[in-house]
Amino acid sequence: MGEIIELTAADGHKCSAYKVMPTGKPKGGVVILQEIFGVNSHIKEVCDGYAKLGYVAIAPALFDRVAPNITLGYEQSDIQQGLGYMKQVTQDDALADVDAAAKAIADAGDTAVIGYCWGGSLSYLAACRLSSINRAVGYYGGQIPQTIEEEPKVPIILHFGDADASIPMSAVEEVKAKRPDIPVYVYSAGHGFNCDHRASYDATSAKLALDRTLEFLA
Repeated sequence: MGEIIELTAADGHKCSAYKVMPTGKPKGGVVILQEIFGVNSHIKEVCDGYAKLGYVAIAPALFDRVAPNITLGYEQSDIQQGLGYMKQVTQDDALADVDAAAKAIADAGDTAVIGYCWGGSLSYLAACRLSSINRAVGYYGGQIPQTIEEEPKVPIILHFGDADASIPMSAVEEVKAKRPDIPVYVYSAGHGFNCDHRASYDATSAKLALDRTLEFLA
Protein backbone atom coordinates (compact mmCIF):
# COMPACT_ATOMS: atom_id res chain seq x y z
CA MET A 1 0.00 0.00 0.00
CA GLY A 2 1.02 3.57 -0.54
CA GLU A 3 1.81 6.53 1.65
CA ILE A 4 0.85 10.19 1.66
CA ILE A 5 3.85 12.45 1.07
CA GLU A 6 4.27 16.21 0.65
CA LEU A 7 5.47 17.81 -2.57
CA THR A 8 6.81 21.33 -3.02
CA ALA A 9 6.23 22.94 -6.40
CA ALA A 10 8.59 25.45 -8.01
CA ASP A 11 6.42 28.33 -6.76
CA GLY A 12 6.67 27.10 -3.17
CA HIS A 13 3.17 25.61 -2.98
CA LYS A 14 3.01 22.42 -0.94
CA CYS A 15 0.55 19.69 -1.84
CA SER A 16 -0.02 16.14 -0.74
CA ALA A 17 0.47 13.14 -3.01
CA TYR A 18 -0.27 9.44 -2.81
CA LYS A 19 2.88 7.42 -3.61
CA VAL A 20 3.31 3.67 -4.02
CA MET A 21 6.57 1.75 -4.48
CA PRO A 22 6.79 -1.51 -6.41
CA THR A 23 8.58 -4.55 -5.12
CA GLY A 24 11.97 -4.91 -6.77
CA LYS A 25 13.69 -2.58 -9.21
CA PRO A 26 11.23 -0.11 -10.77
CA LYS A 27 10.48 -0.26 -14.50
CA GLY A 28 10.02 3.51 -14.34
CA GLY A 29 7.68 6.05 -12.82
CA VAL A 30 4.10 7.08 -13.51
CA VAL A 31 2.40 10.27 -12.39
CA ILE A 32 -1.33 9.55 -12.16
CA LEU A 33 -3.49 12.62 -12.73
CA GLN A 34 -6.88 12.74 -11.07
CA GLU A 35 -10.31 13.30 -12.51
CA ILE A 36 -12.41 16.10 -10.98
CA PHE A 37 -12.98 13.93 -7.91
CA GLY A 38 -9.63 14.41 -6.18
CA VAL A 39 -7.16 11.72 -5.16
CA ASN A 40 -10.00 9.43 -4.12
CA SER A 41 -10.06 5.67 -3.60
CA HIS A 42 -10.21 4.98 -7.33
CA ILE A 43 -7.13 7.07 -8.14
CA LYS A 44 -5.27 5.39 -5.28
CA GLU A 45 -6.28 2.00 -6.69
CA VAL A 46 -4.93 3.04 -10.10
CA CYS A 47 -1.62 3.89 -8.43
CA ASP A 48 -1.63 0.57 -6.58
CA GLY A 49 -2.23 -1.25 -9.87
CA TYR A 50 0.72 0.38 -11.59
CA ALA A 51 2.94 -0.34 -8.59
CA LYS A 52 1.99 -4.04 -8.82
CA LEU A 53 3.07 -3.87 -12.47
CA GLY A 54 6.49 -2.59 -11.43
CA TYR A 55 6.20 1.20 -11.54
CA VAL A 56 6.72 3.83 -8.90
CA ALA A 57 3.32 5.55 -8.93
CA ILE A 58 2.40 8.96 -7.55
CA ALA A 59 -0.82 11.00 -7.66
CA PRO A 60 -0.50 14.68 -6.70
CA ALA A 61 -3.55 16.26 -5.05
CA LEU A 62 -4.22 18.97 -7.63
CA PHE A 63 -7.13 20.46 -5.67
CA ASP A 64 -4.89 21.24 -2.68
CA ARG A 65 -4.32 24.73 -4.11
CA VAL A 66 -7.96 25.63 -3.48
CA ALA A 67 -9.12 23.05 -0.88
CA PRO A 68 -7.02 20.36 0.84
CA ASN A 69 -7.90 16.69 1.17
CA ILE A 70 -10.74 16.66 -1.35
CA THR A 71 -12.05 13.18 -2.16
CA LEU A 72 -15.37 12.95 -3.97
CA GLY A 73 -17.68 10.23 -5.22
CA TYR A 74 -19.56 10.13 -8.52
CA GLU A 75 -23.02 11.48 -7.74
CA GLN A 76 -24.32 14.59 -9.51
CA SER A 77 -23.53 16.71 -6.45
CA ASP A 78 -19.94 15.41 -6.48
CA ILE A 79 -19.62 16.27 -10.17
CA GLN A 80 -20.78 19.86 -9.56
CA GLN A 81 -18.45 20.23 -6.58
CA GLY A 82 -15.51 18.83 -8.53
CA LEU A 83 -16.14 21.10 -11.50
CA GLY A 84 -16.18 24.04 -9.11
CA TYR A 85 -12.77 23.15 -7.70
CA MET A 86 -11.32 22.45 -11.16
CA LYS A 87 -12.31 25.91 -12.41
CA GLN A 88 -10.34 27.48 -9.56
CA VAL A 89 -7.06 25.74 -10.47
CA THR A 90 -5.15 27.32 -13.34
CA GLN A 91 -3.36 25.16 -15.91
CA ASP A 92 0.00 26.58 -14.85
CA ASP A 93 -0.61 25.82 -11.18
CA ALA A 94 -1.76 22.27 -11.92
CA LEU A 95 1.24 21.66 -14.17
CA ALA A 96 3.58 22.99 -11.47
CA ASP A 97 2.26 20.29 -9.13
CA VAL A 98 2.52 17.63 -11.86
CA ASP A 99 6.12 18.73 -12.43
CA ALA A 100 6.87 18.43 -8.70
CA ALA A 101 5.42 14.92 -8.66
CA ALA A 102 7.48 13.86 -11.69
CA LYS A 103 10.67 15.21 -10.14
CA ALA A 104 9.89 13.42 -6.86
CA ILE A 105 10.07 10.04 -8.61
CA ALA A 106 12.75 10.89 -11.19
CA ASP A 107 15.15 8.31 -9.74
CA ALA A 108 12.74 5.53 -10.85
CA GLY A 109 13.83 6.04 -14.46
CA ASP A 110 11.70 7.21 -17.38
CA THR A 111 8.58 8.96 -16.11
CA ALA A 112 5.18 8.98 -17.77
CA VAL A 113 2.13 11.07 -16.97
CA ILE A 114 -1.18 9.18 -17.15
CA GLY A 115 -4.31 11.27 -16.69
CA TYR A 116 -8.04 10.70 -16.63
CA CYS A 117 -10.79 13.22 -17.50
CA TRP A 118 -9.39 16.59 -16.30
CA GLY A 119 -6.11 14.76 -15.77
CA GLY A 120 -6.25 13.52 -19.36
CA SER A 121 -6.36 17.10 -20.59
CA LEU A 122 -3.49 17.99 -18.27
CA SER A 123 -1.49 15.03 -19.61
CA TYR A 124 -1.57 16.60 -23.07
CA LEU A 125 -0.37 19.93 -21.69
CA ALA A 126 2.32 18.18 -19.66
CA ALA A 127 3.59 16.54 -22.86
CA CYS A 128 3.81 20.00 -24.44
CA ARG A 129 5.25 21.99 -21.56
CA LEU A 130 7.13 19.84 -19.01
CA SER A 131 10.71 18.66 -19.39
CA SER A 132 10.43 16.35 -16.37
CA ILE A 133 8.43 13.64 -18.20
CA ASN A 134 9.32 11.23 -20.99
CA ARG A 135 5.86 10.06 -22.12
CA ALA A 136 2.20 10.91 -21.64
CA VAL A 137 -1.13 9.10 -21.79
CA GLY A 138 -4.50 10.85 -21.81
CA TYR A 139 -7.82 9.18 -21.09
CA TYR A 140 -10.95 11.07 -22.24
CA GLY A 141 -9.45 14.55 -21.86
CA GLY A 142 -12.27 16.85 -22.89
CA GLN A 143 -10.14 20.01 -23.03
CA ILE A 144 -7.53 18.56 -25.40
CA PRO A 145 -9.22 19.98 -28.53
CA GLN A 146 -8.82 23.51 -27.09
CA THR A 147 -5.05 23.11 -26.69
CA ILE A 148 -4.36 20.85 -29.70
CA GLU A 149 -2.37 23.61 -31.42
CA GLU A 150 0.36 23.14 -28.80
CA GLU A 151 3.11 20.77 -29.88
CA PRO A 152 3.89 17.73 -27.68
CA LYS A 153 7.60 17.40 -26.93
CA VAL A 154 7.38 13.75 -25.86
CA PRO A 155 5.50 10.73 -27.23
CA ILE A 156 1.82 10.61 -26.25
CA ILE A 157 -1.18 8.37 -26.82
CA LEU A 158 -4.85 9.21 -26.25
CA HIS A 159 -7.90 7.13 -25.31
CA PHE A 160 -11.52 8.18 -25.95
CA GLY A 161 -14.95 6.55 -25.82
CA ASP A 162 -17.30 6.83 -28.79
CA ALA A 163 -20.34 7.15 -26.50
CA ASP A 164 -18.84 9.92 -24.35
CA ALA A 165 -21.63 12.45 -23.75
CA SER A 166 -19.14 15.19 -22.82
CA ILE A 167 -16.66 14.68 -25.69
CA PRO A 168 -18.38 14.45 -29.09
CA MET A 169 -16.72 12.33 -31.76
CA SER A 170 -16.35 15.50 -33.85
CA ALA A 171 -13.86 16.72 -31.22
CA VAL A 172 -11.97 13.43 -31.35
CA GLU A 173 -11.84 13.63 -35.15
CA GLU A 174 -10.46 17.17 -34.83
CA VAL A 175 -7.67 15.87 -32.60
CA LYS A 176 -6.89 13.13 -35.11
CA ALA A 177 -6.85 15.57 -38.02
CA LYS A 178 -4.63 18.13 -36.34
CA ARG A 179 -2.25 15.58 -34.75
CA PRO A 180 -2.03 12.65 -37.19
CA ASP A 181 1.26 11.64 -35.54
CA ILE A 182 -0.49 10.87 -32.21
CA PRO A 183 -2.08 7.43 -31.77
CA VAL A 184 -5.73 8.06 -30.85
CA TYR A 185 -7.66 4.99 -29.72
CA VAL A 186 -11.46 5.00 -29.65
CA TYR A 187 -13.48 2.48 -27.63
CA SER A 188 -17.14 1.43 -27.62
CA ALA A 189 -17.62 3.10 -24.25
CA GLY A 190 -18.66 6.28 -22.48
CA HIS A 191 -16.89 8.85 -20.33
CA GLY A 192 -15.01 7.40 -17.39
CA PHE A 193 -14.88 3.90 -18.88
CA ASN A 194 -11.67 3.10 -16.98
CA CYS A 195 -13.21 3.74 -13.54
CA ASP A 196 -14.77 0.66 -11.96
CA HIS A 197 -16.47 2.87 -9.36
CA ARG A 198 -18.69 4.40 -12.03
CA ALA A 199 -21.73 3.14 -13.91
CA SER A 200 -19.91 3.97 -17.15
CA TYR A 201 -17.13 1.46 -16.40
CA ASP A 202 -16.43 -0.84 -19.34
CA ALA A 203 -14.14 -3.71 -18.37
CA THR A 204 -13.27 -4.73 -21.94
CA SER A 205 -12.35 -1.19 -22.99
CA ALA A 206 -10.44 -0.55 -19.76
CA LYS A 207 -8.33 -3.69 -20.21
CA LEU A 208 -7.57 -2.93 -23.85
CA ALA A 209 -6.62 0.66 -23.01
CA LEU A 210 -4.36 -0.56 -20.19
CA ASP A 211 -2.71 -3.12 -22.47
CA ARG A 212 -2.01 -0.42 -25.05
CA THR A 213 -0.74 1.94 -22.35
CA LEU A 214 1.64 -0.67 -20.93
CA GLU A 215 2.95 -1.49 -24.40
CA PHE A 216 3.52 2.22 -24.96
CA LEU A 217 5.34 2.62 -21.63
CA ALA A 218 7.56 -0.37 -22.40
